[in-house]
Amino acid sequence: MEFNLDQLRELIAILNQTDISELTLESGDLRLNIRKSETKSVIVESTAPVVTTSQPISATVATVPAAASTPPVSSPLEASPARKLIDITSPMVGTFYSAPAPDEPPFVEVGDRVSKGQTVCIIEAMKLMNEIESEASGRIVEILVDNAQPIEYGQLLMRVDPS
Repeated sequence: MEFNLDQLRELIAILNQTDISELTLESGDLRLNIRKSETKSVIVESTAPVVTTSQPISATVATVPAAASTPPVSSPLEASPARKLIDITSPMVGTFYSAPAPDEPPFVEVGDRVSKGQTVCIIEAMKLMNEIESEASGRIVEILVDNAQPIEYGQLLMRVDPS
């Protein structure tokens, strides 16, 4: 799979106009990861050289419906209302897995401490296993989905208390 510069610019423009925070495309030996940082700038990581440009691009944006609210699976640990919890949301549609294999323990459980970049679950999408990492260090206070449950893009998976 090859990307020309116009396709890459169009993809970045579309992502900037949506709530999508991260997109990873893989084909053969090419892996393209586009991620918005907390400052809303776009970060592009690729195994192939990427050229940037500042030319304007017009794009049609497809809207993604909001995920249905799901009741908590694990009871949340006591959290002060003044504390700001960090949400871990699904960057894609797929199947949520809490453990690396059916006979292994889950990556995290309520009350566990996590580090930024630590794998907290796997989402299977189109036969690909995508590791989802915590974006902050802290303590898991809620896990909102069951193992092997189908999930939607943007669905809340877990909450982390960064204190």
